[in-house]
Order: sequence, then C-alpha cells, then structure tokens
Amino acid sequence: MENKVKEQIHAVRDTGLTNMLDIHAVQRIAFEEGYYELVDYIAENRKEYATFIFTGKVE
Repeated sequence: MENKVKEQIHAVRDTGLTNMLDIHAVQRIAFEEGYYELVDYIAENRKEYATFIFTGKVE
C-alpha cells in the first residue's frame, strides 16, 4: 500500500461521514474528493484494505 493511499484513507476517515467498513460509502466519498487511487485500491485489494482498517498494519 502506497503512502498516498494511506493518506487518502485517513482523509476519508477524518470526514466522519461513514463507517470505514462500509466499503461502498468509502469509495463514493473517495471518488467525490478525487481520491481515485483509493477507489482503485479498494476495488483491487479489499482484503488488504480491511486488514489495514482493523489492525493498522499492511500485509
């Protein structure tokens, strides 16, 4: 996971608009904010995204 994607995850989280486990809402917010790398990352790496949300660690 690139640092840019981590920063985008934190930016979406900081909005407080959704539960970070609601993947579709996270992708929608990311898209609206122009975080296209995060949208693509979640689409291609759901398991790794969930692991990061639960543990803060990257596989």
